Parts: sequence; C-alpha cells; structure tokens
Amino acid sequence: MRNWRPSPTLQASALVHAGALAGMLFEPGSWPTAAGALAANHVLLTAAGLLPRSTLLGPNLTRLPAAAAARGEVVISIDDGPDPEVTPRVLDQLDAAGAHASFFCIGQRATAHPGLVRDIIARGHTIENHSEHHWKRFSTLGPGAMAREVAAAQASLAALTGRRPRYFRAPAGLRNPFLDLVLTRLDLQLASWTRRAYDTRNGDPASVLARLTKGLAGGDILLLHDGNAARTPAGEAVILEVLPALLARIRAAGLTPVCL
Repeated sequence: MRNWRPSPTLQASALVHAGALAGMLFEPGSWPTAAGALAANHVLLTAAGLLPRSTLLGPNLTRLPAAAAARGEVVISIDDGPDPEVTPRVLDQLDAAGAHASFFCIGQRATAHPGLVRDIIARGHTIENHSEHHWKRFSTLGPGAMAREVAAAQASLAALTGRRPRYFRAPAGLRNPFLDLVLTRLDLQLASWTRRAYDTRNGDPASVLARLTKGLAGGDILLLHDGNAARTPAGEAVILEVLPALLARIRAAGLTPVCL
C-alpha cells in the first residue's frame, strides 16, 4: 500500500488557504485579495476534477507502463455493467478473439447479477471498482460519503469474486480533491483511459471505432461501455457492433489486449 502524499497541486492549495486565512485574520483590509485567491484556487480544483485524465489531484493511470507498451499490450476497459443483455454477448466476442478485458463494474449491479460477475472472472477477465451506485453527484461528495461509496463497491465486488479490485474509475471520470486519500486508504489506484468514444451517447459504430483506433498503439487504455451503452440506429448496443472490429484492428496492428 502506498503512503498518501498530497499532490503538488493540493499542497499548493493548502498553502493558499492558510495564507488567505492568515491574511484575513491579521490584516482585515486584505480580505478582497484573499477572497480572490481562494476563489481562483477553488476554480482550479474544480477544473482539475472535471478533467478525467488529469493528474493534478493525484496519481492517475492513463496509459500502461512503458514495459507493457513495448510488449504491444493494450487494455480494453468496459464500464457500467454488468448488464444482463449486453455483457454475455461481449464476453462471447472477447472469447472468439482470444482477448481479455477489464470490467469496471458498479457494485449494486454486480450484486444484482452475481452469475454474470462469476462468468466474467471464469473467462479470464478482471473486475475493477466503478463505485457502488454510480451516482452522477459522485464528484460533489464529501470525504466520508465518498469513502463509503467506494468502500461499499470494494466490499461488494470482493465478496462476489474473491479478489479485491486494484483499480478504481470514478463515474464519468469526475472527482474532487478528497478521492486520492480515499483510494490510498483502500489500496486502490485511479485509472482513466488513453481515449474514449463517448459510446454512452454516440450510437454510430463507425464514429466510435474511429475515435478508439486513431493513433492506436501499445500502452493504450481504451474505454467502452456494456452498461448504459448507446444504441445504434438498428437498436443494438453500440459496443456489440464496435468490439469485433476493434479487436480485429488491435490484432492487425500486432497488439495484444490484456487486463489491467
């Protein structure tokens, strides 16, 4: 387990807060400047939390390590499941290609579909933590509520799989300065992605595939969704149209899809 050390941004933020508060206490006339500094600091922290691939708030895995990239490894990460309609078909497509993936599961959905969870593991994939409820307001939670939400999913998924997840992905990738300490205490690492195709709202398979494969290279972490997947004009979950073609592109590029 790593020891928690606040990021340089958080350390600087603490200094700004301390300086502003000291100024307002000992030099009352300085409060407009102090208030402006606090406001600017909070804007910066909020912006950092709205950027899923940012490392300003703490460590964030956006690509595989250099050694894995050199081996030509990539990760297909699949969020928001398990889904009883879509996930079994995704698993069949992965099997057909001899590929592995990492599924970032919602704790509550996993508990509702334990057989699917066991099937994901039995087929050689990994299950990671995507929060217990996938609340849209996740990034607004305080430290206690955020810790309970992440820990609940960690407990749910560990009970179902016999393995504690190693990675966490925030709902929609959005977070706040409290998350890094929460993850450190739970021995989790934040993982985002190299690129995503917004396939929860983009139902065009060609567009989704193009976004995922543009500049495809070893070390990439790609994001798709089995839960909350957008639908194609024919009514199919877009991942089911995209995944076989994506796996073929990965194979043609001499790359190997692996778990995180």
